[in-house]
Amino acid sequence: MKQGEIWFVEFFGVGHEYQGKRPAVIIEADKQIKIVNIITVMPFTSQNKKHTDDIFVPKSSLNNLFYDSLVKVHEIQSFDIDNRFIKKIGELEVEFIDKIKEYLKRHFGI
Repeated sequence: MKQGEIWFVEFFGVGHEYQGKRPAVIIEADKQIKIVNIITVMPFTSQNKKHTDDIFVPKSSLNNLFYDSLVKVHEIQSFDIDNRFIKKIGELEVEFIDKIKEYLKRHFGI
């Protein structure tokens, strides 16, 4: 597993949190992935309800998404590597990883 990979992940959300199996992009730094068993992700949605900071990602042969999708950047979640990650789908293009990193700076004020 590495940053930028897209995996099917099982979300067990409550309330307004995402639920079910859906694609998610790994945002955890590669160095951290090697030392922890918890991986941080952002989910995708194919719904067109874009909030201000959500990132539009068109489907491609690299990311292997089924639909043009949105990265729901406000929905940052961390999961156990052994229990939630089902299957690797593809990899997110560098331009979108860079947009996620820009968002994270704003989100955390760093």
